Amino acid sequence: MRILIVNPNISISVTELIEAEARRAALATTELTVKTAELGVAYIETRAEAAVGAYATLNQLAEHYEGHDAAIVAAFGDPGLAAAREMLPIPVVGLTESSLMSAAQLGGRIGIIAISQRIKAWYEETVVQYGMGSRLCTIRCLDESLSDIATVQQDQEERLIQLCHQAVKEDRADVLIIAGAPLAGLARNVVDQISVPIVDGVSCAVKQAELLAMLAARKASSGSYAQPPSKLCQGLSPALSALIGRELTSE
Repeated sequence: MRILIVNPNISISVTELIEAEARRAALATTELTVKTAELGVAYIETRAEAAVGAYATLNQLAEHYEGHDAAIVAAFGDPGLAAAREMLPIPVVGLTESSLMSAAQLGGRIGIIAISQRIKAWYEETVVQYGMGSRLCTIRCLDESLSDIATVQQDQEERLIQLCHQAVKEDRADVLIIAGAPLAGLARNVVDQISVPIVDGVSCAVKQAELLAMLAARKASSGSYAQPPSKLCQGLSPALSALIGRELTSE
C-alpha cells in the first residue's frame, strides 16, 4: 500500500513532524510519500490562508497521486479536501474529519486543543460542516504568540497539557483531539497524563487512509463527487489541468 501525504503549508519542519508521526502510525507494509506545499504560509490560521493552502494542496496531489492507493491532506481544517475527493480517483482523507470520526467512537463530548485563538472560528466552522457540531463541547487554544512553529510542542507542552485538563474538568470533554500538524505526535507523548482518550489527527488520518485503501471502494462516476467536467482553463499546472480542465489555447 502507498499513501501520499501533503502538508498544505510551506514549513519543512512541520512536514518532518507529520512524517515522523505518520511512520509511527502506519503499518510496516505501508509506503509513505510526503510532500510540502510549494506556495503559501508557514502555518494556517485563517480562512484566507486555508484557501491558499487548498490550492497548493491540489497542485501537489495532482502532481504526485499516481501510483498511490490513498492520499492525506495533512492540515487541521482539511483545506481542499472536498475538492480533492472530486478530483482524484483514490480515497482522500483529512486530519480534522479523520480525528473527529475516530474521537466520536471513543466518547460523546469532543474537545479540541489548538495552537492559536485565531484558528478557533475556522475550526468551529469545519466541525459544523462535518455534522459534528452537536458533539463539540470546547475548543481550547494557546493564547501566547508562537516563537517557532517547529518547536511549539516543546515550548508549550506544559500549557497544552493544562488546556487538556481544563477541557476535561471544566468543559466535560469525554475525548480530546490534539489539533494541527505542528502538534503531530504530541498526543502519543502525553497520553498517560490525560484522564480521557486523546487522539492525533495525523495518526487517525493514516489509519483511515489505510482502511479506505483496503476497502477498495470505487470512485464515484455520478453525483457531487464525480470528477469535475472538462472545461477551458488557463494558468494551471499540466497535472492539475489534466484532472479538472482543458488548457485554453489560441486555436
